Amino acid sequence: MLSAHLVCLATGGIAQGPVVRAQGEEVQNPFAGDPGAVIQGRSVFRMVCSVCHGVDGQGGGRGPDLTLGRWEHGDSDAALFRTVEQGVPGTEMPSYLFGDNDREIWMIVSFLRTLGAGSLPSVSGDREAGEKIFFVKSNCSQCHMVRGKGGRFGPDLSRVGSTRSSDYLAASIREPGKKFPRQYQTVSVVTRDGKRITGVRKNEDTFSLQLMSADEQLHLFLKRDLEEVISESYSLMPAYDRKMLSDQDLKDVVAYLDGLRGK
Repeated sequence: MLSAHLVCLATGGIAQGPVVRAQGEEVQNPFAGDPGAVIQGRSVFRMVCSVCHGVDGQGGGRGPDLTLGRWEHGDSDAALFRTVEQGVPGTEMPSYLFGDNDREIWMIVSFLRTLGAGSLPSVSGDREAGEKIFFVKSNCSQCHMVRGKGGRFGPDLSRVGSTRSSDYLAASIREPGKKFPRQYQTVSVVTRDGKRITGVRKNEDTFSLQLMSADEQLHLFLKRDLEEVISESYSLMPAYDRKMLSDQDLKDVVAYLDGLRGK
């Protein structure tokens, strides 16, 4: 996380003096309609938020696509403010740690309001057909969970429609190894006795590594006991080409996934 001093420099020193904190939905962004605030909010966003959400807000694998206009935690200015300020418990979204200085957050909100101004691609598939393909025909649920049903090896997709665009979903099915979250990167470890275990990374620090193998078994290793740790360049999810999934089936699956938006 950047220091407050660096953020002040990035915003041209405008981040001086207090701004009244949001107390409810009625509170409005004091910088609403200010083009300068949008520019400065974009600068702060790119330095602080782009690691997860991408430079243009379209998602970086870890964070949701913010250009969809689908705000899970409220779409008012005050709700966006609180999400940035407080973070989202249970996710990788941290709180904005800049004390009582709220100006940068309001500027970020101003920038977020400029995202997703264009129309999103329409989803033309059949959601009911896509659900059957997901759970039966292609058995995607062997690795992916939806609303408590399915496997744990891949990401939980219960709310994927609120965080990913239909284009991203289609590309992830056709070419899953092109872009995926770090916590689902394929990792192989070689033990001192020559045994090789491959799975997805779940947790890692300086001294240990935890991965989950395809049978959903968790393996915890101390790095000092390993001969080698290999970060693989491929995904364990198969690439569903047209032989495995027709174009129409792909549209149907994407339509089903696009409709998964949690509550």
